[in-house]
Amino acid sequence: MNQPQFVITRVAAVSPQRLALTFADGYAVQVDLSGLIARHPSLVRLQDRKVFSKVALDEWKRGVVFAGDDDLSLASDNLRALALEQAGEYSHQHVIAWMHQNGLTLDDAARALGISRRMLAYYRSGEKVVPKTIGLAMLGWESLHRQRKAA
Repeated sequence: MNQPQFVITRVAAVSPQRLALTFADGYAVQVDLSGLIARHPSLVRLQDRKVFSKVALDEWKRGVVFAGDDDLSLASDNLRALALEQAGEYSHQHVIAWMHQNGLTLDDAARALGISRRMLAYYRSGEKVVPKTIGLAMLGWESLHRQRKAA
């Protein structure tokens, strides 16, 4: 399935360790990669401005590659999630991590959040934007369950 929210139509290095991205669904954003680069030794070469500036779309437009080196590639879904998180929003990756960390099935998680299984599946896949209310509900649910375990 070709999900337009994960297809990149344009990429440009706009400053050291910052990319401008446009996705096929029209979402345009700048994302700061400095934290990601600092955390992953495999990306240390991206600290070199010359390497970072040589960014291009991969052949499927599902990620970016720096200096033509496949070892220096980043997937589009991860880039979009990082951009959303930097904007204070919740991404599909938050939903995936929350479910995994709490051992929740799709049915269990949907019940916990008071939404349909189908809607949660949309959020988890990235097909629909995760509303702040859902992100906050995940935090609240987790807090409540930590308190219950501690008691």
